[in-house]
Amino acid sequence: MSGFALRKILGASRLDQPVPDRPIDLVHLSRQSLGDRALEKELLQLFDRQAEQIVARLGSEIGLGDRKWRRDLSHTLCGSARAVGALRVAQTASLYEEALFSSASDRELTVLRDCMAEEVASARRSIRELLTEG
Repeated sequence: MSGFALRKILGASRLDQPVPDRPIDLVHLSRQSLGDRALEKELLQLFDRQAEQIVARLGSEIGLGDRKWRRDLSHTLCGSARAVGALRVAQTASLYEEALFSSASDRELTVLRDCMAEEVASARRSIRELLTEG
């Protein structure tokens, strides 16, 4: 999803930095792993599994009324995404987390959660491509 599309959905320019073109910033990932390819692969695999689980939990009925639980999950996803260079995931997770702190409506929260899930799906596709290449 483009930065423009996210801004349009949010109705404001709440993104404090440009939205990266690629789902995974490989330069960032390389810096985080000090260029260790095996570590990069391991970090991507861990993020892939964790992101899948978090999105599934956030999409379930389990914690629908528990904003703190959802904030904690989105905060975890945001930190993990930043660590591997999934910066679009990090941005949308951060926006979702902020919305959960505010008085955002259920509809707004659903839209943000769905945007975040789309970015996670895009990052996971990119990870699968990267892992099959290397």
